[in-house]
Amino acid sequence: MSASFFVSPQELWSRIGTAGAPVILDVCRREIYEAGPGVIPTAQWHRPETYMEWVPALPADRPIVLACRYGHNLSQMIAAELRARGVSAQVLEGGRAAWSKANLPLVTKATLERFAPKLPSLWVTRRRPKIDRVACPWLIRRFIDPRARIYYVEPGEVQHIADDIGAIPFDIEGVEISHEGPRCSFDTMLKLFGLEGNPHLDRIALIVRGADTARYDLAPEAAGLHAVSLGLSALAGDDDQGMIERGFMVYDALFAWVRHAAEERHNWPAKAA
Repeated sequence: MSASFFVSPQELWSRIGTAGAPVILDVCRREIYEAGPGVIPTAQWHRPETYMEWVPALPADRPIVLACRYGHNLSQMIAAELRARGVSAQVLEGGRAAWSKANLPLVTKATLERFAPKLPSLWVTRRRPKIDRVACPWLIRRFIDPRARIYYVEPGEVQHIADDIGAIPFDIEGVEISHEGPRCSFDTMLKLFGLEGNPHLDRIALIVRGADTARYDLAPEAAGLHAVSLGLSALAGDDDQGMIERGFMVYDALFAWVRHAAEERHNWPAKAA
C-alpha cells in the first residue's frame, strides 16, 4: 500500500534520527531557500523548476519527502511525478512554515554550507573511536549528511589528511569541532549546527559528556554508555567502520529511548496486566 500523500511535521520528525529516515528534499524556490536561516535536518535543496532533470536520479528504493514553503504546488507537483514512477513520495504537510511553527529543529544553514558545501561531506578524526568519535559521526549521518564519509587515521595525520582531501577534522586539539572545557565535541557540534536546545539531543549530549569525561554524576546512563562503548571497541579492534556501525545501533536506541521510553519503569515482581 502506498504511503499517505501528506506527512505531518511531527511524524517526519519522529522518523528523522533513525536508520530508516526518508530522503528529504527541500524544493522551495531559490530566493525562499536562501532567505531562510535553517534547513530541516538532512534536507537537500533541489531547484524545483528543473525537477524533470533530477528526478530520474533519485533513489527509487527509499521513501522521499518533499518540502516547499507551504506544502502547496511545488512539493505536490514533484511528489505526484515520483509516485507516478512508483516511488514512495510524500509532501510535508504545511511545508517549512509548518515545521518552523511546530518549533522543530533546524540545522543552521551557514554552518552547513561552511562544513558540508558538497555532498557527500568528508570528515576525519583519530582512529579507534569509543564514545565521542562514534557519537559525532552518528549526529552527522542522522541529522546533517546521511552519506557523509568518516575517516579514522593516526592522530598525528588527522590535520594533514584534512588539508589534503578537504575533510573536516574533529575531536582533536586545535580544531573548531573539539572539546570546550568540560564539554565534548558532540556538544560543540550541536551548538555549531543549531541543534542545541532540542531536549532529546541535549539529553543524549549529557549522557555522552558523562561517559566521555568520566562524569557519571551527569546522567545515570553515562556509566552504561561508557561500559558498552569500551566493550564494543574491544570487540572491534582496528575495525573502525565496524565499530561505528555497531555504535550507531547504541545511539539509535538511546535516541529512541529519550523520545519514547524514558519514563518507562520496570519492577519485580511484574504486575498483572
